[in-house]
Amino acid sequence: MTTALITHPDCLNHVTPEGHPERVARLQAILAALKGEQFDALKRVEAPLADKAQITRAHPSDYFERVKASEPASGWAALDGDTHMSNGSFQAALRAAGANVKAVDMVMSGDADNAFCAVRPPGHHAETATSMGFCLFGSVVIGAKHALEHHGLSRVAIIDFDVHHGNGTQDLVWNDDRIFFGSTHQMPLYPGSGAAHETGGSGNVMNIPLAPNADGQALKDAFEKSILPALYHHKPQMIFISAGFDAHHADPLANLNFNEDDFAWATRQLKTAAKKLCQGRLVSTLEGGYDLDALAASTAAHVKVLMEH
Repeated sequence: MTTALITHPDCLNHVTPEGHPERVARLQAILAALKGEQFDALKRVEAPLADKAQITRAHPSDYFERVKASEPASGWAALDGDTHMSNGSFQAALRAAGANVKAVDMVMSGDADNAFCAVRPPGHHAETATSMGFCLFGSVVIGAKHALEHHGLSRVAIIDFDVHHGNGTQDLVWNDDRIFFGSTHQMPLYPGSGAAHETGGSGNVMNIPLAPNADGQALKDAFEKSILPALYHHKPQMIFISAGFDAHHADPLANLNFNEDDFAWATRQLKTAAKKLCQGRLVSTLEGGYDLDALAASTAAHVKVLMEH
């Protein structure tokens, strides 16, 4: 089983203001955790820059140009109260999207069985023409659209277990029945979307809100009773994971009580589904996770499962 680890030093050049939870140290902690001997077999690949044509499969051209023009020469530009750009942020966002494109290419060609994109800024809050929630471009959707439109797949799925609802992903896929989007997330919580009645333009969206203080059993119930049956019904030809690890009990931004074993369990379910449905084709991408130790341990557990034979 070959797992590609796709990242780029440019993702460390997206610098947020002092005290911001989505900080450079997140990616440093993950890369340090994936340096151990048990990760020697990872196929380490540098993320390319996504080009404008790849980004605009998901976002309008004028939005791309607006984000590009927002990057400051020095200091920070605040796109909203949570979302900032430094000099280097635009390039980092292109690498994050490019990692997904590269992951799809590698999995489709057989260069890797699956892939983990260790990138930032995250992407799942970026709506069609609105950056928000630390996110500039919907990197996972850009990867999904690349699979559909460049590689000619007809159905893909995105499963998101970040503690915050992926409102951006939902917005980008709402009217695209080729893409199934399934999400577990805490509710009430930022960004306020993700109610069970939000089901997409053609029933292609499934939201399973979890109450504050829910634990791993709630995740298992959501997957076994709802997310996985819907995933098998959709029959995707590739599965994408928005891998946010902020539902961990140690995370400061939310109130779910998952642990590393819960993330490993969810990963294994999705890997099994990929094996049964789509020749194992699986691409995972980092989203949230803000306690550095919990983030590093959870990511390591996730990647270990991806590497299992």
